[in-house]
Order: sequence, then C-alpha cells, then structure tokens
Amino acid sequence: MSWQVILKGFKAYLILERSLSENTVDAYLNDLKKLIDYFEITDKLISAKEIKLSDLQEFLMWIHQFGLGARSQARLISALKTFFKYLLLEDIVADDPTELLEAPKLSRKIPEVLSYEEIQRMLDSMDLSSPHGTRNRAMLETLYACGLRVSELVELRLSNLFLDVNFIKVIGKGNKERIIPIGNSAIKHIGLYIEGVRRPQMNIDPAHENFLFLNRRGKKLSRVMVFNIVKEAARQVGLKKNVSPHTFRHSFATHLIEGGADLKAVQDMLGHESILTTEIYTHLDTQFLRETIMQFHPLNRK
Repeated sequence: MSWQVILKGFKAYLILERSLSENTVDAYLNDLKKLIDYFEITDKLISAKEIKLSDLQEFLMWIHQFGLGARSQARLISALKTFFKYLLLEDIVADDPTELLEAPKLSRKIPEVLSYEEIQRMLDSMDLSSPHGTRNRAMLETLYACGLRVSELVELRLSNLFLDVNFIKVIGKGNKERIIPIGNSAIKHIGLYIEGVRRPQMNIDPAHENFLFLNRRGKKLSRVMVFNIVKEAARQVGLKKNVSPHTFRHSFATHLIEGGADLKAVQDMLGHESILTTEIYTHLDTQFLRETIMQFHPLNRK
C-alpha cells in the first residue's frame, strides 16, 4: 500500500473518528510527511509496515539536528503514535514500534497573566465612536468574560448566543460543545456591536451571516487578525508583557481561582479534558505569597 493511500486514510480517521480540528489534522499530516521525506533523503525506501523502532529513533535524531524544540518533538511523537494506532486498527501493521518511543519532558511554564487593572485599561482604550472600536471592545470583553480560545471566538455564532439567560454555547476542540456563563458587561458590548455596527452599517457575506465577529468585508475574522488587535491594544496602553488572545484566557482562569472558584467548574468552562491542565492556574501571585510569609512565619511574628 502506497504512502499516499495510507495518508489519505489516516486523514479520514483523524477527521471522522478522532474529530480533530483542521489545524491539528494538518499538523499531524505535516509531521508524517517529515518522516516520509527522511526516508527519501536517506534512501530508506521502506513501507509503513516495515518501520521499526530503530528507524523512528534515527529519524528523531536526524530531525533534532535542525533545532526542533522539545514541544515540537513531543507533538511529532504524538503524531507518530496516533499514526501507528491507526495502522493497528486497519490491520496494516501487527506491532506498534512507537510503544517504547519516549517524548521529551516538557516543563510546565506558568502562563503570562494580566491583572484586572491591566485588562480594564485595554478595554477602556477602545474607541467606541468607531465601528472597529465597538467590535474590538465586544471581542475583548467576550475573551475575558468567558475564557475562550481564539479559534472559539472567531467561530462564535449568533445562533449560539443566549444572552437573555447569560449563556453562550461554544464549539471547542474535537467539536465538543460546552455552555459558558457570560457577564453583563460583555453582553452590553455585544449588544452595542450587533445593534450599532453589524445591522445598520455592514454588507454581510451571506455565507458568514451567522458568525458574530466580522471584518470590514462582512466575513468572519481570522485568528491572525484577532492576535493583531489584541497586541495593538496592549501596545496602546503601554503594556510590556507578551500579550495575546490566550493571555485573556489565562487571566480569566487565574482570576476565578484566586477569587475562590471551584477548580472543577473552571475546568468545565475552559473545556479542559484533564483537571491537571487546569491546575496550572492555581499558582498564586508573589504579593500574596509575601504577605502569607510575613504574617504566618514564626520568625516574622512580633
């Protein structure tokens, strides 16, 4: 069976059975193509069923020379493991050579977080007298109010807004739906955008009519455009931090947990499969730690 036929079947498996997003599917296929390129470059013209653990280890050593980071290597190994799981299911191979393939250990970095005051400065910097300012304020309000991924924000649809009962429905990773509460401030600015910009001022592309946030051509926003809007807002108010749409998601989770929210509830709102992913937000700010030490350590007591 040719590599082209196998990759076509693998793509169908990722989409139909694993329900992975288009971006993840493309990443997995690109990683598999790196393996095929390696076999061609090194004259190892072998089929998928002939691949051994030693072949994969040599491939990883080869690709490491090009400066591939630990996180990219881990994703590459994840793609290989998923690929051979598919080959086993299809009876293309009898054994899985990735069973003993070790991924690099990844450090769990504490994400960049904005304070409430910094977020408020970014929100207040939006010019509500302009259509773009009204839209951008509604976008940032929604990011912070609901902790959305940027992909979830650009895919947000009018038909999934239940603002009269303070909820929105989001389609997350793996096409999984979740219901998230939304606060009054975000609802107010979404209303200003819908009533003041979308309806009277925009020539909306019929294919994009149901998407909430649109560009000036009446089509849904791209992820890159949202990144640029967020970074420009941070620059306008003089923030030196590396701010992205995901920073609002990190801040949403951190502020909830620091305020005493239940970890399981935050996990559900973020759409994390594992609560271990959510636990990274249980870090405390240094000011709180300093005050705790000063108050409770015996050497600091008067």
